[in-house]
Amino acid sequence: MRLISHWIAGSPTRGKSSRTSPVYDPATGRQTAEVGLAEPADVDEAVAAAVAAFPTWRETPVTRRQRILFRFRDLVTAHADELARLVSAEHGKTVGDAAGEVTRGLEVVEFACGIPHLLKGDYSEQVSTAIDTYTLRQPLGVVAGITPFNFPLMVPMWMYPIAIAAGNTFVLKPSEKDPSTSLRVAELWAEAGLPDGVFNVVQGDKPAVDRLLEHPDVRAVSFVGSTPVARSIYATGCAHGKRVQALGGAKNHMIVLPDADLELAADSAVSAAYGSAGERCMAISVVVAVGSAGDRLVPMIAERMRNLDVGPGDRAKDMGPLITREHRDRVAGYVDRGVEEGAELVVDGRGLTIDGFEEGFFFGPTLFDRVTPEMTIYRDEIFGPVLSVVRADTYDEAIELVNRNPWGNGTAVFTNDGGAARKFQHEIEVGMVGINVPIPVPLGFYSFGGWKDSIFGGHAIYGPAGVDFYTRPKVVISRWPDPVHRGVDLGFPRHG
Repeated sequence: MRLISHWIAGSPTRGKSSRTSPVYDPATGRQTAEVGLAEPADVDEAVAAAVAAFPTWRETPVTRRQRILFRFRDLVTAHADELARLVSAEHGKTVGDAAGEVTRGLEVVEFACGIPHLLKGDYSEQVSTAIDTYTLRQPLGVVAGITPFNFPLMVPMWMYPIAIAAGNTFVLKPSEKDPSTSLRVAELWAEAGLPDGVFNVVQGDKPAVDRLLEHPDVRAVSFVGSTPVARSIYATGCAHGKRVQALGGAKNHMIVLPDADLELAADSAVSAAYGSAGERCMAISVVVAVGSAGDRLVPMIAERMRNLDVGPGDRAKDMGPLITREHRDRVAGYVDRGVEEGAELVVDGRGLTIDGFEEGFFFGPTLFDRVTPEMTIYRDEIFGPVLSVVRADTYDEAIELVNRNPWGNGTAVFTNDGGAARKFQHEIEVGMVGINVPIPVPLGFYSFGGWKDSIFGGHAIYGPAGVDFYTRPKVVISRWPDPVHRGVDLGFPRHG
């Protein structure tokens, strides 16, 4: 059985632990590999490599760091199809969906390629007699990222390009469910010329996470995952004196008003609910149909669902399997509970089998209507291809429903009324808002982050917020005698 290893100090390593975890092909249900699970000693080795690499990397001129980022960007682009297929093979999402993941990750790499501009400080001359004041941005040191299974390439790319470009060294702990992509990325970093120890990968589970959170040489931790784990990560990391950004889960609502383009709304609801089999923190899991919109919208959604192409990720056009058998069974349990609690099951995805892939972890697109806020399928984040429709009599009732929800990651409104759209963006208590856009994920030069129980610590991820997170400011107040320059040099000035 193929063993997926760690990457420490510029090369793959088996590590000291004998513990392993199975890695599956979700389409067939068969085990394809084993991944080594790090013990604290393996984490210590990775952090030590990052500590050793930091002084030289920090002192590397920013333009040289930038050139390595550009080479890395070119290599990821050249290997985009390979990376997409690797993601699809272990996660289960379609190759087309995985290709989109590569593209969205590259946006942050490209943003980080502008790091010389992003690290510039401010300067004020003559703030007092012969005194100037200016600011600097400096790296933190060793930083770590703990990332989820649903985006094994994109979410880590929300972290390490900016961290590394800013002069930090990085330790990545990816999900043990789909770990191969992280090693391939490490190889591309090495090919781009990144010095050994600047980027390290530690495969593992809770012992690896715990050690990263408590390690005295790790200065900051970035985390994306479920809300209960994000809350714990934030509390533990802060208790050990670390800077922490912890992004949690979501229950994203899409309000549809009667005046909306219902064809567009139905297309968007299906795309946002069932893409990646619903395993997205920005998936729409609740449609709030206002007034008469529901009676027209629900049949339109159901019609589109029945035409979805579901199958293995390298063959299907629309949707692949869920990540594990256990997760599929968990999603099925939620559907059972929805029926028991009285929701109207319009389309049932339970029991779906694909010819030739009967042991795969498939679950069909599922639609509930007339769901109420008291039901379990409304309260919990299912993280699967289950869409709930809630009916609201008025627009104010719909907005109040969204604002009462403990999560605040993403939301959307579908309407042709500009005043209604403005009311929504002004009053809604959610961090990322779409107006006739179902999945409002910001581009790489903005920042991603929700409100309420969808984020802990207040640090959004990537974009300008990412630069702030991975650097610390320094204010310098200086007074100097008039400078005197000596010597002649007719050569063109060179830097870096």
